[in-house]
This record gives sequence, C-alpha cells and structure tokens, in this order.
Amino acid sequence: MNELHKQIEALLKNNTGRETILNQVLPLVLAKFNSETGTIHKLHEPTQWLRLVAQVGLPPQLLDVVKVIPVGKGIAGQVIASGQPVTLCNLQTDTSGVAQPGAKQTGVGGALCVPVRDGEKITGTLGIGTRREHKYTPAETLALEEMGRTLGGHLKW
Repeated sequence: MNELHKQIEALLKNNTGRETILNQVLPLVLAKFNSETGTIHKLHEPTQWLRLVAQVGLPPQLLDVVKVIPVGKGIAGQVIASGQPVTLCNLQTDTSGVAQPGAKQTGVGGALCVPVRDGEKITGTLGIGTRREHKYTPAETLALEEMGRTLGGHLKW
C-alpha cells in the first residue's frame, strides 16, 4: 500500500487542477482494490449535500442520481451522517435500506464507502465497488480509510 500512497501523494501535490488529479487518483485506488467503480463526493456543509467530483465506471443513466446526494441518504450520505464506513457485500440483494433503489443500476455487488477527512473534519466520501459479491475485510476498510485521509489532508476543497 505504501507505493500507492506515494503515487497518490505525488499526484495530489501536482498543480494540474483538482478534478484532473482526482480523475487520476481514482483509477489507481480501484486497481489496488480490484474494483470497477468508484466515486469521490465533496461535502458542501451549508446545504448538507454531497456533490460528485470524480467517478469511474458508473453507467451514464446513473450520473444524474449521484451528482448530488443529501446527507443521510444513500451509501455516501450515510457515511457522512455516521462518520463511519459503510460496506455492503452485495448491493444487488441488500435489504438494509442503506442503498437507494437507483443504486442497483450500477451493477455493483460489493461496495465500500469511507469518509474523506481533513484531520478530524469530514469533507467528503470515497467509494469503491466491484461487480462481484465481495465482503470487504477490516484491513481493506482501514486501507481505504487511510486513502480518504490522504485525500482529505491534501485537498483543500
């Protein structure tokens, strides 16, 4: 994981623009976790809405659904509301109510979403998903949380 952190930190220190950097970081994260889809949302504190700032692998028809998410709704919204990671072994069969009905359009099985933190302050979310059923391990969750801290520590939204 150290090599990936070094790559991400090098990209984050680059001044090519936040959106460009995030669209370079996300595929690296997905490759490390053998995942096909990923999102990064930024928290807009005054409105308590999450805004999509980078994505990989989402179907075009779903982009409108995930562009703006209220805190407390959906997987990313629950991460912000609880301050804790949210993971689903199979989004397609999940009955917990965490995932919104439109989320099944992603074709994602296993999903993991963690807070992006700047120190202790939550500034957004980092989510990954795989088309196969997958239960993310505590080690995988911790590794993705570390990436969320790396992003949050370098990005001053």
